[in-house]
Amino acid sequence: MLRLDLARLDREGTFQVDVRVPADDPMWHGLEVKFAGPVAIRLKASYAGSGEVVVRGRVEAELVQECRRCLEPVPGALREELTLVFVPEDADSAEEDGDVRPFREDAAALDLTDTVREELILAIEPYVECDPDCRGLCPRCGANRNTETCSCTVEENDPRWDALRALKEE
Repeated sequence: MLRLDLARLDREGTFQVDVRVPADDPMWHGLEVKFAGPVAIRLKASYAGSGEVVVRGRVEAELVQECRRCLEPVPGALREELTLVFVPEDADSAEEDGDVRPFREDAAALDLTDTVREELILAIEPYVECDPDCRGLCPRCGANRNTETCSCTVEENDPRWDALRALKEE
């Protein structure tokens, strides 16, 4: 889906990729996050002087994640600037190091799908909370302590920790 035509890039000098990827696209399968709408991807590619392809752009999306404490849906936004550098496989700096990615010069197109997906995964905040004062779920009965009170009783202290408690009290 996110393909960069290298022949066109060579002819024109720059190439623009401007797509809106649907929230249910297979590109997003397996992510721990859901998108509230399409993901807007705007990229501009150009050749650098040494044969590298530099892709710069922006990814924007509205997210729906789960609160890490109470599991309620939490809306959010993702606005991420991207800079990707691709070098020919036979170049000295073609060893993949996270910032620089190799590509075959004889390829007709450069597929950016996996690279953009990886960058998006790294940009998403993994732990969100609906409220800083979220009380979470009861560990015993699973009740959402923000909306209801549970009738669970607090158990007595575990006797295995008595020796440590005695040290603390000394």
